[in-house]
Formats: sequence, C-alpha cells, structure tokens
Amino acid sequence: MKVLSLKEPFATLIKNKKKLVETRSWNTNYRGELYIHASVTKIDKEIRGRKELFDLLGNESLGFGMIICKCRLVDCIYMTKEYVEDMKKNHYQEYLCGEYKEGRYAWILNSIEPLEEPIKAKGQLGIWNYYTEADVMELMSDIEYGWVDKNNQKRMIADEAYSDNYLLQTPKEVIKNKIGVCWDQVELERYYFKGYDIKTYFIVHYDGGKCPTHTFLIFKKNNQYYWFEHSWEKYKGIHGYDTLKELLIDVKSKFIKTELHCDCVLDNLIIREYSKPKYHISVQEFYKHCENGNVVDLDSLENEL
Repeated sequence: MKVLSLKEPFATLIKNKKKLVETRSWNTNYRGELYIHASVTKIDKEIRGRKELFDLLGNESLGFGMIICKCRLVDCIYMTKEYVEDMKKNHYQEYLCGEYKEGRYAWILNSIEPLEEPIKAKGQLGIWNYYTEADVMELMSDIEYGWVDKNNQKRMIADEAYSDNYLLQTPKEVIKNKIGVCWDQVELERYYFKGYDIKTYFIVHYDGGKCPTHTFLIFKKNNQYYWFEHSWEKYKGIHGYDTLKELLIDVKSKFIKTELHCDCVLDNLIIREYSKPKYHISVQEFYKHCENGNVVDLDSLENEL
C-alpha cells in the first residue's frame, strides 16, 4: 500500500475530512489508494500559533507515528496564480490547511476512511510502500536459496568457491536474480519492512573452520515479537513470541540443533545485533561488519526494541 507521511495536525485534519487537498512542492503521477501517516515530528511554534487551524480539530487527539487513515489520490494540480487566489477566496478552509503558492501542487484526495486500528510506523520521504508481514512473505515467494558470484553466475551451494567469490547483493539485485543466501535475503527484508521497528541479528559459531552463521530479522507489533524467516527452509514463516529473549533463545536452540547438530561449544556461539551493511562487500567484510555489532547477552536482555 502506498503511504504519504504528513506532519501533524495536517494528517489528522485529513482523517477528519477537514482537509481534502494536500499541498506539495512536487508533482506526482501516482493515482489510487493511499495511506496517510502522521509523522513523529513535533509541531513547530508557527503552526501551534494558528488558532483557526486548531479550532478545526476540536478536542481530537493527534496520531503521531501512526498510519491513521486511507484515501484515494485522484488528481495533482499545478498551482497558478489564479488557482491560489480562487482557493483563498472560495475555499478558505482548504486554504487555511495548506501552503498555497504559485508553482506548487495541489494533491486532490477523496474517499477518506479513518482506520479503526491505526498502524504504528516510521515515516519516509515521498510516497513510500507499507507492506504487512504476510505481504513481504508473498513478495519473497520466488526467491531461492543460493548466491551470485563475482561473475554474476548463480550458485545453489555455498561450496569452497563461496568464500572468495561471494559479494553481498542489493535488495533490487536479489529481486532481479531471484536468489540469495540469508545475508542477502535479510537485506531484502530490511528493504520491504520500511516503517517497522526492526532489528537484524547475526548468529555464528566459531569452530576454527567454516564458522557457520545465520542472519535473521525481527520486528515488534502489538506488543509481540516476531521472527521473520524466509531463507531457512525448515523454519520458514512468521513466528510470534511474548518477549525478545524468548525469541532469541528459540532461534539459538534451533541453530544448535539443525545447523550444528548439537555439536558446539556454547562459549563460541555468539549472537550480535548488526546494522545495515554496505552492499557488494565480501564474505570477510560482511563478517567484520557484523562483528562490529553489539553482542547480545541473553541473561540481561531487555525486552524492548
């Protein structure tokens, strides 16, 4: 679903159908359904001082950090001098709720419907996509497990050539190539999960040899923690937990049982939270990036993202 982030109180004014035109400095060719997201940005002093504007809200609470309604974007009109003058003279409430200047654009909205359950989300610039977790799983349904070497050849097995010939793909490359190991697939998941509170983790067992690893993404929704897994075929799915600690312990135990066949030294098994890496890095560079992340101490873990 396409989403547009607005500062408050303008998002709530749209939700309440007090504002049917969104004014922007840029044009868009998009037409169709649109979510309206209220950004977390504080209301600046100048806006707070506009009594007429806030009188339109009444006692309505604002929706900071939430997707609060859906609508349809049906037109985008270039503002001429005559258009601005007409809005000021004949549509004063709309004029009050926007920034009308020659050379800007009026985005015309209709079919506004408040959401019964607003969706917590981080905002983005421009028109951005919000996908549910089920949407993301469906979008990734044609991605196979494997990797692409430096010659852009697809390989299904992480054999001896992997260490010297692997490069981390961009999300768009994974979509195009329809293949990726867990490292690649997590970056595609990160790309799709825009608007969510997410964390990504790297689990590794240092055995002096191959050092088996797995990367995975988690998100929090409605006070539940979810492990989103696509690349690990045995556990593919969306798994819910009451706490982050419970989630990480479960992934750890499954990794020990399935990937290490219960043959491991627990002190050598490390989980690190890692940030978005640079693309097109090597195996060694990816390890180094993840090893710069914070080690997870399961005994003292707090259960908040």
